[in-house]
Amino acid sequence: MIIASAVSSLPGHAPILAGTPAEPSLRGLFAGQPLESLEPGATLFWEGDRSRHVFEVLKGVLRLYRILPDGRRIIVGFAQEGDIIGLAPDEHCPATAEPVSEVSLRRIERCRFRALTEASPALTREFIAALCEEVAAAQEHAMLLARRGAEERVCGFLLRQMQRFAEGGKSAASIPLPMSRTDIADHLGLTIETVSRTFTNLTQRGVIAPEGRHALAIRRPATLARLAGAEDDTDTSPRGTGAARLAAWPH
Repeated sequence: MIIASAVSSLPGHAPILAGTPAEPSLRGLFAGQPLESLEPGATLFWEGDRSRHVFEVLKGVLRLYRILPDGRRIIVGFAQEGDIIGLAPDEHCPATAEPVSEVSLRRIERCRFRALTEASPALTREFIAALCEEVAAAQEHAMLLARRGAEERVCGFLLRQMQRFAEGGKSAASIPLPMSRTDIADHLGLTIETVSRTFTNLTQRGVIAPEGRHALAIRRPATLARLAGAEDDTDTSPRGTGAARLAAWPH
């Protein structure tokens, strides 16, 4: 399942409008499409469904998961504000998408999305960059699961949530965390007991602090980065995806 971050096309980048000189953006393709809302408990699409639409997430969080033959659930990613999902050329949806929180989104038919993208060199570049970002993010997550312990996985997840929040121009001192401990465990390949124990340990050490049921204060971001295995204590910038975007879309 392709989840493309569209942070670079957030406010300040005009949507596609007929007759305007502004450079087009992938997010601009959704301008004018009807706004849809989904509540937790609903399903946007099921694994194996025919892939007919591309979606832009405007608000909220979706969990994207697959069910293994033995019945276990693997959450392959979370689609959040600013993400575009469904870019991959798969004919069928490779995962099920469910709202974690109330979600607002827009959709566009895949055939129309493809035609508009192929007709614009700027959109083609952004589309390729988005695919490169997704590959880089998938590789980084695979490395996280293969090479890092439980604490590093949890801290890496929290660090990425903090990064995403900061990329949107918001303060990352306090971050929303609507995912349940079970969701986080299924995403990181851990048990819910391990995730809960790690959260408790980080809280006791003053690295994080709960703020209500669905938010966390990041009290010591440099420590969080170090525990996540970042290159140094001040390395809180995203790794991998920025380089991928620059390589595919240098201008």
